[in-house]
Amino acid sequence: MELDRRSLLGAAMAGGALFAVGGFGTRQAAAAPGGFPDYRHLSTLLRPEQLKYNPTGEIIFPCVRGVYDRLSDPLGRYYLYYAPHDKPGGICLAYGDSLEGPFTEHPHNPIVSNVWKPHYEVSHVSSPHVMWHAESKELWLYFHGENTTTRLARSKDGIRFSYDKVVLNASMMPEGTTETSYARVFRHDLPAREARFVMLFMHNTTANHRDICWGWSPDGRDWTFDPEPLIDHAAVGAQDVGGGHLLHRNDSTYVVYHTDKGSGGNVLITEVGNDFSRREHLGIFYDSSAAQPENGRAAAPAFGTDRGVPYMVYEAGERLAGVIAVARG
Repeated sequence: MELDRRSLLGAAMAGGALFAVGGFGTRQAAAAPGGFPDYRHLSTLLRPEQLKYNPTGEIIFPCVRGVYDRLSDPLGRYYLYYAPHDKPGGICLAYGDSLEGPFTEHPHNPIVSNVWKPHYEVSHVSSPHVMWHAESKELWLYFHGENTTTRLARSKDGIRFSYDKVVLNASMMPEGTTETSYARVFRHDLPAREARFVMLFMHNTTANHRDICWGWSPDGRDWTFDPEPLIDHAAVGAQDVGGGHLLHRNDSTYVVYHTDKGSGGNVLITEVGNDFSRREHLGIFYDSSAAQPENGRAAAPAFGTDRGVPYMVYEAGERLAGVIAVARG
């Protein structure tokens, strides 16, 4: 389906196989801007109660990476990273040969824990985002712990990581910042800023409204951050926004992100342009269903393509009481 994206401006804002097929009938997600798929819920990929490593009964923030053409001997074609949030958290891995599942839990989860001496000892680590860093031929893992701090670790095989450094802390943002977490990093050239990478992250303040902020970097390690929100919660009629993911279509750049359930629980889309100078809020990208497993909330979208078919992997259901699901375009 091809729609002019301007037409949406007024839109309403261990070790076993782990999967369970969901049923949404023929319900169709809200139409996204022209060139993007209309994603439809397909199935549930991971349920906390089926996992061997399940310290808190909840999991969040999936990130999926195709590794079949990156690593010499991967466990599967795709690596799916996720984590519990509540303490102790823990960065976890599942692997499979299709984005539709099944995925198998890695037997030695968590692969990164909340204690990594001498680097840190925190209450929890969570929100894994893994990026292929072509220059180093490594998988780079960005994760938070505590909520004030985003960290970087690096790996040659996507399983054993070496600690690198803190890349973002609340002290690097304006006074009153209380959280800088849930970061995703993408390869994106910004010649005017001499940057090759962009970070999207959740920013909270003493006013307790979560926005999406951004930064840029020449190498993925050292960053400059804009003190102003990229996606302001109030601009899209939400209490909180988060889980930003960068997408490209129509020779332009977009941010896809979720709102809190009280503000609709949907995935929205904003066009920011290739130089991040635009703020064109286009409305609903994916409309959550009241049915199981979403129960009115879809969040933290991550995207991948399997043999030419587009997929969205995401949180489905109440925060800290949901599952990891997949939708197909």
